[in-house]
Amino acid sequence: MSNAFFKTPIAVNEPVKAYAPGSTEAHSLIQTYQEMSSQTPIDVPMYIGGKEIRTDNKKAMTPPHDHQHVLGHFNMGDSTHVTKAIESALEARKAWSELPWEERAAIFLKAADLLAGPFRDRMNAATMLAQSKNVMQAEIDAACELIDFFRFNVQYMTQIYKEQPESLPGMWNRLEYRPLEGFVFAITPFNFTSIAANLCAAPAMMGNVVVWKPADSQVYSAKVIMDLFKAAGVPDGVINMITVDGPVAGDIIFKHKDFAGLHFTGSTGVFRHLWKEIGTNLDRYRTYPRIVGETGGKDFIMVHKSASAAEVATAMSRGAFEFQGQKCSAASRAYVPSNIWPEVKRIFMEQVNSFKMGTPEDTSNFVNAVIDERAFDKIAGFIDYCKAQSDAEIITGGSYDKSKGYFIEPTTVVTSNPKFRTMCEEIFGPVLTVFVYDENKFEETLEMLDSTSEYALTGSIISSDRYAIQLATKKLVNAAGNFYINDKPTGAVVGQQPFGGARGSGTNDKAGAAMNLLRWTSARTIKETFVPPTDYKYPFLG
Repeated sequence: MSNAFFKTPIAVNEPVKAYAPGSTEAHSLIQTYQEMSSQTPIDVPMYIGGKEIRTDNKKAMTPPHDHQHVLGHFNMGDSTHVTKAIESALEARKAWSELPWEERAAIFLKAADLLAGPFRDRMNAATMLAQSKNVMQAEIDAACELIDFFRFNVQYMTQIYKEQPESLPGMWNRLEYRPLEGFVFAITPFNFTSIAANLCAAPAMMGNVVVWKPADSQVYSAKVIMDLFKAAGVPDGVINMITVDGPVAGDIIFKHKDFAGLHFTGSTGVFRHLWKEIGTNLDRYRTYPRIVGETGGKDFIMVHKSASAAEVATAMSRGAFEFQGQKCSAASRAYVPSNIWPEVKRIFMEQVNSFKMGTPEDTSNFVNAVIDERAFDKIAGFIDYCKAQSDAEIITGGSYDKSKGYFIEPTTVVTSNPKFRTMCEEIFGPVLTVFVYDENKFEETLEMLDSTSEYALTGSIISSDRYAIQLATKKLVNAAGNFYINDKPTGAVVGQQPFGGARGSGTNDKAGAAMNLLRWTSARTIKETFVPPTDYKYPFLG
């Protein structure tokens, strides 16, 4: 029973550690990385109702930068495990949904502190090993962003609960934010450990129960997430992790009467398919499901003739090639004016050609491997296509090698065709395409940019001319859900830049904001009249 209005700790962004060579944090993290890399291969179970479930169908987990090295195996489930996960979630629902909000808050605040302390190296090292992130990319994702999700979402939750209607004399109006009536299905990607955890934790924080299907290539760090949830006190059955084929899960979940919501990050094509699947089953459900998705992007850097060449080059090199371009927000196309292009090109090529590429264990490597062979082959196919075209020139990279790891050089394509294939299609890898436009055709280029892609996730304008910035902001109002001025189009921080896009990029429900948490509630209005009338007659009747 709650008998006080509780004030939660004020959320503050977790400081990002620098991991400078020779520093204590660098030594500790690399030591953990090496220990985890050399340990006896682990066997990652499914987690259903607090039980660890293993099967005879094992899949190997290997680092993308050393695909012959087996870190361990995870257990592939079948339809029976999906059904059991749903049953376990629903069994846990009553107790969890009735738990006072401050108790749920305490669990996730504890998770944040555990991750900031004893779990930090392990979570970062797992992300480096299984997803091939360098130390900085792992730190800002697996540690800091996830800590921020936990802390800021607790703060947003309390703000939501405090939002109450007015009451006139003689009555008391109240608003309660119930969890959804059923279970939430979370489908998460490989590229951000923090997203994987948050897509489970955000609905759970609001009192929902969750069935979670992580990407196969992220299961290694998913185990650490489940260990963190357990250590923080998330009750058994509240978050159930299953590793099954997507169609197997979908065939049961999207036909279940208690399916109440989908929290998704992944490809646009898959999201659209799932939405259609949900639509065909509407008459089965107890309530209309909530559908929240963040999907693809064809993120841009738009440059004005007044921009600084060094600033543009750095936004391009960092924005396009950090984490091998495997961020939903990664810069994939750039529009550079002719007057500054020669200097931008010179600085940019110097920067990119100085990148070191290799294992995350060597902290001097800026670039590591792409996630798996399927991604490698797809990206290599785009590069080969560019090599064969007369209206495209590769000015950096262009080579790739998967003999040991899935390594692709940061590749930059310059095209004379603004509708060139790699200006339009999502690649999700270290490929940036540049279109050099007439410096005096800024407004026309803005219009062309806006109509080139079906996506609208992130983008930036780089300019020292405030009129140009204002024009771009206006013309590109629907081209990006996260719009950056004089910066790269990546690096959203929880509590500062809520993240999400529209058009083909998703429902724009902004992870890291109160609006996302609201999607996992079903409000009930309660009106209490203190002295009810005893006669039906109104005064106008005389």
